Amino acid sequence: MDGAAQFTLDEDEAGRTRLSVEGPLLVSSVGPLDRDLEELNADLGVIDLSGVDAIDTIGAWVMCRLAARHEAEITGAGERAKRLLDAVEGAGNDAEMDPPRDPVWLRVPKAIGELVFDMRGGIIGVVGFLGRILIGLGRLIRRPSTFPMKAMVRQMELVGVSALPIIGLMSFLIGIVIAQQGAVQLEQFGAEALTVNLVGRITLRELGVLMTAIMVAGRSGSAFAAQIGTMKLTEEVDAMRTIGISPAERLVIPRVLACTFMMVLLGFYASVVAIVGGAVVGQVALGIPFFTFLERIQEVVPIHDVWVGLIKAPVFGLIIGLAGCYHGMRVEGNSEQVGLRTTMAVVSAIFAVIVLDAFFAVFFTEIGWG
Repeated sequence: MDGAAQFTLDEDEAGRTRLSVEGPLLVSSVGPLDRDLEELNADLGVIDLSGVDAIDTIGAWVMCRLAARHEAEITGAGERAKRLLDAVEGAGNDAEMDPPRDPVWLRVPKAIGELVFDMRGGIIGVVGFLGRILIGLGRLIRRPSTFPMKAMVRQMELVGVSALPIIGLMSFLIGIVIAQQGAVQLEQFGAEALTVNLVGRITLRELGVLMTAIMVAGRSGSAFAAQIGTMKLTEEVDAMRTIGISPAERLVIPRVLACTFMMVLLGFYASVVAIVGGAVVGQVALGIPFFTFLERIQEVVPIHDVWVGLIKAPVFGLIIGLAGCYHGMRVEGNSEQVGLRTTMAVVSAIFAVIVLDAFFAVFFTEIGWG
């Protein structure tokens, strides 16, 4: 190649293999030479640069790397070449590219400890966020005319009314599955009639409100985080503060209250639809007439099972609304944070709901509502 650096091999007076380089050692021309030198099998003792007419940092780095690999001496360098070679050689770093890692039995506890420690800051943040919501709610109660009723009704429609089809379908199918699987197991003991008890109690106490909470967390909790997070990125939240409007009162409180109130209705609705699904299985597979199944529900399910579901539902709704709005308000930096915080909102809400459900199960058993 015209204008490219070339090399030749010979021996010097001491019998060492000498590599003589000629031509420019520049970033634009040193590539072919570097590839040829990588394939060189000779054991070099001297690198002669007296034939080099131009050199830059890349050329100096190639020569220093070659000299270090063969433990060779560089000779014949001009004044500029010497300065570049000294600078490149002094900038070398012998540090390990991959730092040493702790063994897995140390890394795992360390990672868990860091997560637990970070969780403390998250809990403090959520408690502080709840405090700001309560303060804003107190101001709205003192001034009822400023309450964002239209925004709350809109959120109730989005959280509740729009979710009726998907929650109804999910609950109906869950009722079918519980009734069918329960009947198969109870048939072994000749107790298929107890399928009514199984469907009624498990849907009203647990699965109806729990599955609804998980669905609302994935559907509405994520929407809260994404909507508020996007408003944070576009500085709409900062603009609201600038003109004297509280984001907690206009954005957070309507969403949290809507989620809390609508969870009660959605949880009860899901339980009823699941019972209907069980009644369909009773009619088709067990020979229990549809309306007889529903009448038996009233006889075998104690009223406190209904209250258990109704008490848990608003608490779950509050947790979901808080998680979605809290993570939405924590978005900052770039659009990637919106997706990250939306995921965190859903995961933390579902985790908190399941933990609280376990707590409620123990609590209601202790007070005699088991």
